Amino acid sequence: MKGRSLPVALHLYRGAASAAGLLAPAWLAYRVRKGKEDPARLAERRGIASIPRPAGPLVWIHGASVGEVMSLLPLAERLDARGFKVLLTSGTLTSSRIAAERLPAGAIHQFVPLDARGFVRRFLDHWSPDLVLVAESELWPNLFAELGRRSVPLVLVNGRLSARSARRWAKLPMSARALLSRIDLCLAQSAADAGRFRTLGAARVMNCGNLKFDVPPPGADPQAFARMAEAVRGRPVLLAASTHPGEEEQVLEAHRMVAERLPGLLTIIAPRHPERGAAVAALAETAELPVALRSAGALPDPDCAIYVADTIGELGLFYRLAPVTFMGGSLVEHGGQNPIEPAKLGAALLHGPHVWNFTTAYDAIGEARGAVEVSDAVDLARFSYGLLKDRTFREQTTAAAGKAVAALGGALERTLAAIEPYLVQIRLHGR
Repeated sequence: MKGRSLPVALHLYRGAASAAGLLAPAWLAYRVRKGKEDPARLAERRGIASIPRPAGPLVWIHGASVGEVMSLLPLAERLDARGFKVLLTSGTLTSSRIAAERLPAGAIHQFVPLDARGFVRRFLDHWSPDLVLVAESELWPNLFAELGRRSVPLVLVNGRLSARSARRWAKLPMSARALLSRIDLCLAQSAADAGRFRTLGAARVMNCGNLKFDVPPPGADPQAFARMAEAVRGRPVLLAASTHPGEEEQVLEAHRMVAERLPGLLTIIAPRHPERGAAVAALAETAELPVALRSAGALPDPDCAIYVADTIGELGLFYRLAPVTFMGGSLVEHGGQNPIEPAKLGAALLHGPHVWNFTTAYDAIGEARGAVEVSDAVDLARFSYGLLKDRTFREQTTAAAGKAVAALGGALERTLAAIEPYLVQIRLHGR
């Protein structure tokens, strides 16, 4: 992928990215003001490492945000256990906090550099990775070009390419082929994803399944769980998890309808982005529903109708607490959020029609009748009430979802087997 052979669109991208690099300090400062960057680690976004590179073979693993990082942690643990140094990068504050809590002791987290040539080169000069594993759909032209120039093997793991994204790339076929041809091995998370990658120009493609099916369910602090369980004892509880703007209003409307038939109903809303907690609470106040914020240290008292779970890393607690969970990002055209964790923890699942981000999971769970699709607040209220009221219906649904998810496991072992030749080469030529 040498500069002179690049299609025009990628030439334009690389030029624009270089120009944008000059504006990076101002842009990063703006993001700090918005609470989206760590001011103490801004240099990492410009490719400046905050710690030395450890000696020995180093595998760089990259995931964009929380979901990707969570799916990569078991892979990082397995590589660390085999003696490889692991560098994990991500691009969000929340994912960095999860990495700090859950990475193996010897692994390193850094924020990924912006995709400007100078930043990427500075990053690679310092870390000098022996193998790069990029998750899902993180296709960065400058990074890929620089890795090619240095002959660093690049593997796309848990590769995902939605039909919508594939259609957009198909309008730039030469650019898509130039970019995807730089990937040594593409490990797709489904047969459909594999087909789309092949069509657009990826040379070596395998369907390894979705790493997210192999992620252990999130834990819950026993003391925090005990306090919450005591606070809601005897009340019906509905969880709306990972919600997006435009969904909370429908959840509040559904709550009002269900509460007419189930007095004492508590609805917990966990926004996908916890910093939206205050905005979600304001919607509840406007709807004249008593609300409490977890970030303020409050527990739901008997009068609380809406509890906003605007903290990080506690979804495992709420999945265990609520017998019925609506998965957000699905009533709006976002593509849905991950249903695997609540399915593993025995929550009965509801979701909207827009779930293309997790097609394989939702298809398998749906075929097993392990989830209910809803289209609006009325649907959400009707099926929430049915699942909360009918224990047999709820238990049949949760059992079916758990069985469907369990059957989809094995991606971690297949991914490790696929990258084994690269790991052997690293050992043979290790520093």
